[in-house]
Amino acid sequence: MTRRYGLIGTGHRAQLYIDALAGEWSDAGRLVALCDTNATRMAYYNTFDAAVHRPDRFAEMLTGIDALIVTTVDATHAGYVRAALDAGVDVVVEKPLTVDEDGCARIAAAAARSDARLIVTFNYRYSPRNSAVRELLASGRIGEVTAVHFEWLLDTIHGADYFRRWHREHDKSGGLLVHKSTHHFDLVNWWLGSSPATVFAQAGLRFYGPDGAGAGRADGDLFRPDLFADPRLKALYADAAHEDGYVRDQDVFSAGVTIDDTMSVLVRYANRAVLTYALNAYSPREGYRVAFTGTRGRIELEVSERAWASPDAALDPTAGKSEEETYERLTVQEHWKPAEEIEIMRGAGGHGGGDALLLDDVFRGPSRDPLARQAGWRDGIRSVLTGVAADRSARTGRPVHLTADGLGLQDG
Repeated sequence: MTRRYGLIGTGHRAQLYIDALAGEWSDAGRLVALCDTNATRMAYYNTFDAAVHRPDRFAEMLTGIDALIVTTVDATHAGYVRAALDAGVDVVVEKPLTVDEDGCARIAAAAARSDARLIVTFNYRYSPRNSAVRELLASGRIGEVTAVHFEWLLDTIHGADYFRRWHREHDKSGGLLVHKSTHHFDLVNWWLGSSPATVFAQAGLRFYGPDGAGAGRADGDLFRPDLFADPRLKALYADAAHEDGYVRDQDVFSAGVTIDDTMSVLVRYANRAVLTYALNAYSPREGYRVAFTGTRGRIELEVSERAWASPDAALDPTAGKSEEETYERLTVQEHWKPAEEIEIMRGAGGHGGGDALLLDDVFRGPSRDPLARQAGWRDGIRSVLTGVAADRSARTGRPVHLTADGLGLQDG
């Protein structure tokens, strides 16, 4: 049976789901309702002749759908997710699930009393290289994992973008330790099959904002690309600004930035593994490195997603990329043996074919998957609370402890 979907939040993040329901997954569902504060954005996406609702009519929208897709500003997720679950409506929610401890508690309570299903769309789980790491760890080739070293680099195109948009305001996004790192913490939780127990962190705003090292640089104009030269972004934001006054692309060196751009985190897990994690939002290149040290060997994954931050990359994602300079390399080395490079099987489409696998799970239901890639509300809460705990630790200078199941903060 074709399911009836409603979507709330018609900004950039809605595109993936709307395209899916208009295309390859149209047999599995149809979009029958849209909800947003901005009529112009709803009209842009409404090629389905879907009913349109303002948030004050959200409850009415829920009566006519089987499942809700949530792609609103992060801080609003908890309210919409809870209302949908209480109405018996399934939920598909963009990461992060929510932004704070209170939101996690409200969602957990609603999920516990509801028969409806909640999916958090952690598409990085489905990326072939990350799935290959999960398979290697499960094989036991490096024994019990004792330590994880994880460094993520956001470049001066992608990283800077978080300091232009609403994400720059901590109360809306939870900061990058929640909004962005939720992906990374979820990967580690999933890779290890364990829950975070203790978190300690240091963080700061060192490059962006009016007092950052980047302010006043001679090349400052390179941080101000004309994103509205993109017709789609112009239609979604510039042409819609008269309704709500939202400025999509602010100066990354202006006042009003309340999130950090430089972060280091230590996490001890319930299984005694220790994670050392770093996130930097002004690197000259984009990519990540993760290494697992185990009792029998080591696994290393290195990924170069963009070799250098071409100013043109804001409008052309391929700028700064080349086959020679972008790569992914996965190796495993057991004790007393040379390192072995592992072939990564890639598919077509976003994230090496991972997006298509995710959308299959979302719209057609999970297939038999020994890697357990589909994420539920518990996974979403554990990744959010790792970031919330890190943010709190960075502000207080003290470690923060989570409950035994990773679903709450002990000193909250």
